[in-house]
Amino acid sequence: MRWIILDTETTGLDPAQGHRIVEIGAVEVLNRGVTGNHYHTYLNPDRDSDPGALGVHGLTTDFLSDKPRFKEQADEFLKFIEGAELIIHNAPFDLKFLNAELAKVGREPVTEFCSGVTDSLVHAKTLHPGKRNSLDALCERYGVSNAHRALHGALLDSRLLAEVWLAMTRGQDSLMIDTYDEPETESAEARGHQQDALGLPVILPSAEDLLAHEQYLATLDKSVKGSCLWRQFEPGKV
Repeated sequence: MRWIILDTETTGLDPAQGHRIVEIGAVEVLNRGVTGNHYHTYLNPDRDSDPGALGVHGLTTDFLSDKPRFKEQADEFLKFIEGAELIIHNAPFDLKFLNAELAKVGREPVTEFCSGVTDSLVHAKTLHPGKRNSLDALCERYGVSNAHRALHGALLDSRLLAEVWLAMTRGQDSLMIDTYDEPETESAEARGHQQDALGLPVILPSAEDLLAHEQYLATLDKSVKGSCLWRQFEPGKV
């Protein structure tokens, strides 16, 4: 499972009005692990940014004047995202800009190169209806530090979104949270049926996982000079 967490910065709000991309940042997540592999580029848009957009990203015309143009970076960008599922916060905004840039260089829409696109904003609204679901709000909700985020930046925001996305999609941890508030009178069998209905996958530990767990317990035993609490746990007793 390969995700590319992606963000862009632009000169304004609408490519139909001639606005362009000035920065692309993308982070690779493979099998739910951030690999450290990323794509990042600033782009010369051949125009000024609107004051509102400049206030968001701070990328001035002078700073961008010696940066490559999108046509020079298109192949490298498409190679990086090829075959992956894109995770984008407010995906329609970024997609319309990416597709406009691709059209200018005679390339097909971005969805022709990736396996699909997921809007993390839509997912967040499903999990947290009626709440603020901006990237900053989600960082606060999931304990992801964004203290170093004075201005928006495509690569920085992609890295933050990667952490938030992994927290939002932990699966069992997030989906089962409501079961803790169920009445104590409800039977274990009934709760089991409800959990089965969620269709959550059961992932069994590998031999390597079990060995690592045993080594960790041995370390705990050594630290307490005896048997750690985990070894004393008996299912059904609390």
